[in-house]
Formats: sequence, C-alpha cells, structure tokens
Amino acid sequence: MWAKVTSIGLKGMAGYRMHVEAGSYVGNDSFKIVGLPDATVKESKERIIAALRTLGYHLSGQKITINLSPSDQKKFGSLFDLPMAVAILKSLHELEVTVPEDTGFLGSLSLDGSIQPVKGMLPAVLAAKRLGIQKLYMPYDQDLPDLKLEPMKIIYVTSLQETILHLSGQWVPPFTKKQDGEKFHRSIDYLDMEQIIGHKSAKHALEVAAAGEHHVLLTGPPGCGKSMLAESFPSILPALSKESLLEVISLYQLSQNSYPRSQMPPFRNPHHSASGVSIIGGGQYPKPGEISLAHRGVLFLDEIGEFSKKTLDMLRQPLENGLIMISRTNATITYPASFLLIAAMNPCPCGYAGSNTHYCTCTNKQILAYQNKLSGPLRDRFDINLCLKPIHFNTFTIEKGGESSKIIRERVENARKRQFDRYGGEVCNGRIPYEVLIRKSPLTNAQQSTLQRLAIKRNWSNRTQVKIIRLARTISDLQASDTITDQSILDAIKLNEV
Repeated sequence: MWAKVTSIGLKGMAGYRMHVEAGSYVGNDSFKIVGLPDATVKESKERIIAALRTLGYHLSGQKITINLSPSDQKKFGSLFDLPMAVAILKSLHELEVTVPEDTGFLGSLSLDGSIQPVKGMLPAVLAAKRLGIQKLYMPYDQDLPDLKLEPMKIIYVTSLQETILHLSGQWVPPFTKKQDGEKFHRSIDYLDMEQIIGHKSAKHALEVAAAGEHHVLLTGPPGCGKSMLAESFPSILPALSKESLLEVISLYQLSQNSYPRSQMPPFRNPHHSASGVSIIGGGQYPKPGEISLAHRGVLFLDEIGEFSKKTLDMLRQPLENGLIMISRTNATITYPASFLLIAAMNPCPCGYAGSNTHYCTCTNKQILAYQNKLSGPLRDRFDINLCLKPIHFNTFTIEKGGESSKIIRERVENARKRQFDRYGGEVCNGRIPYEVLIRKSPLTNAQQSTLQRLAIKRNWSNRTQVKIIRLARTISDLQASDTITDQSILDAIKLNEV
C-alpha cells in the first residue's frame, strides 16, 4: 500500500510544494528514503522508527520506501520528519483518514514522538501560504512572532500522537502558547541623534535618506563623526511591518543566525576584511550574506575604501534590483537584498586631504588610487553625498545636539505613510520605478527646463537626474507637500553634489 501527504521544500526563500510518498510492502525489514535527500534527511529514518516504536507502532516485516517529490530537487533539514511519519502510518493502514492535498505538515521528531521546531521553518511556513496550503500542522516556536496567516489555518501540535488524534477527528486539548513575558519590542538601544553635537545639515540629510530609502556616502577626516552618525541612523527608522519582520527573520533562519526579539530593521556592520562570499552570500549550498541579512534595513560599510574593489563592485546589482542571484554547481538561489547602504570613507589614505588643521602626507597618485577604489558606477548609486568637517567646541559652547531620534522618526513615519498611500504598497521614493514616480508626481514645465539646463551644464547622467527627482519627492513628502516643490529640487541638488 502507498500513501501521499504534502509538505514544503525550500530553495532559498522560494518554497515549492513537496509530496511525501510512502510505500510499504511485506518483506525483509528495510527503510529507504529517495528523492535527493541530504544527510540530515537520511537520518530521519532512525528518528521516525524510534518515534513510531515509542507510540506502539512496529515496522518489522515491512519494506518501506519514501519518495520525496519532485525528485530532482535537493532536500535539506529535518522539517520532513512529521510528514514522512504520517505518510508511513497511512500506508500501513494505521491511520485511516483522508488527508487533503492542501493540508501540509512540518516538524522534526524526537525519539519519544514529540515534535520540535527547527531553523528554517518560518520561510517554509510563508511559502506554504503563497502556495495555497489551507491547513498546516507544525510545532510552536516561541522565538517567532505570532503567525496569523489568513486564510491558512495553523494547527500547533506537540507530538506525533496529538497529530494522529487531530487528523482522526478526536478531541485534542487546544494548544496554549507559552508566555515567557518577552514580546517583540519596538526598540534597541541605538545611539540617539540628540547625543550628537552639531552636524545639523548631516542629520537632515540622514532624515531624508530614512524617509525615502536613499543610499548615503559619508566622507570626512578621522574623528569627524561619520561612524557615530551612521550608528545612530537606525534610531530614526520606522518599525518593520509584520510581513517585513517575518521576511527578515526567515533570512536569518536560513543563514542560521538569530534575530533579536525586536521590530527594528536590521543593522549590519561587517568589517572591511570580510570576503565577497560573506558579503554577497554563497557556499556549496548558497546561504544569505550580509546584504540579505540587511534586507529591509541598513548595511553600513565603515572605511569602505579598505574593502576590496571586487567585493564592492558585487554590490552594484543588488543596489539596483534589490535581489541577489547566487549561482553554484549544486544550485542557483535568489535571495532578497533590498537594503539601504550607508558608507563612510576618508578622503585619502592618511585621512587629512583638504584639512585646515592637519598636514596630508599623501601624494596625488595615492589620493587618486584611494578614491578609485569606489568605481564610477558604484559611486553613482549613492543618492546623497555628505562631506563632513570636524566640530570644534569648548566648555562654553557644548550643548545638546538638537532634536531627539523620536521626533525625527515621527516625521519619517509620516513621510513614508504618504509614499505607501501614493504607491499602494510598502515602497519608497528611492526604489519606486521611475515611470511610476513621474506619473504620480509629474514635474512642471519650469522644473523640467531647470533640470535640463543644469544637466547639460554639469554633464549629469540620466541616473543623476532621476536621483535628484527622487530626493526632491522625498523632501516634499517630509514637508507634507502633494507635489514636488521648486525648493525641494534645489535642496536635492545640494544633497547629491560631491
């Protein structure tokens, strides 16, 4: 006799419907799993046999074959223990129920028959919803936020026996979630903007960047506050929506990293010695890299001039598309990588080119070579260019730095809400296609003429002109203006100038 139940396989973040087929025949004792299982899936054999024996089911005198279909996809992890156990019981006529194809199963079995959550379960759950699964049996994971994915119904089970009883229509006590007193909270202790003295124009530029998701390049001598401004930047970002939070946690699970119990966007700050694979992602079976772990958040590259030129040029595609495709011999995986890039660098190797207080020891050739580490195409993808100077103060001029991050964040949230309402989704001015941007916010004839005249005079590329329009639209949103104002265009040009 054979039986079939449904589970979810993963290929990166993309999931596919997987059929677990079990065939049992009278014969010599054997248990075989086919369908390109990896070592973890093969080890399911011993866990399933032990769990079934614990519950009083015996497989002696049975030849069991399990096929994981489609058989041309590599299968990973221990998520398939539960569906394989259910399929075996159906094939042995120990479970005489009809399981619809739109009912899925996920979970790892312990030797006593209990069901345990595993890393990588969340992306499979989100994939199940996209694939039209109506009912999903899975273990509860207290490290995840509440999953309410209508119309899909999630049934939390703690053991294989409980799953059997529920499928058979018998009464099962409702599962109660453990309350550990710790929920997903709003904030992490990031540096507050008001603790930074001076840099009023830089703070305004970062506010524009946060409101419209514009990439920022900070240039200045050592100690002028570049890193401090970047590290305070997450404090003015709005909290993630539920959908975005689940997407981010899924990427962290796939990379086998833990995400803090917070609704704050991720902030990644890799060291300049990081390899291209760690930044972009990869491996024999590709895992997400830093750019994917910064998805929906911020990637801060401090001392960007010290990164290898090859690694930096790898950023060009994800900065443009918000995706990264990793091709390896075993698989080609696409991960989301829609992040906001903040980069900081010195003007020269010694850091003091153009300074009035320090003598620069670099030659013109050294300065040019250092600046050329950022290729023209990569530099052109920065919407905002800030040249910072040191803040000089004494005991008589020290005062608070200005507005708190909470006040700035409220303006950013209002500006983003205007954008979401305008575009009908969670997309900001920095990422919306130009055709949609200009259709929703057309320029006046006078504004078009001004931009064309300046573009010819200053040899602007098409990308530069589009960047200025995007920045102007964001500045207008911060001012609660329905149209792009003339002043916002002038402010955008100043922000984009090197």
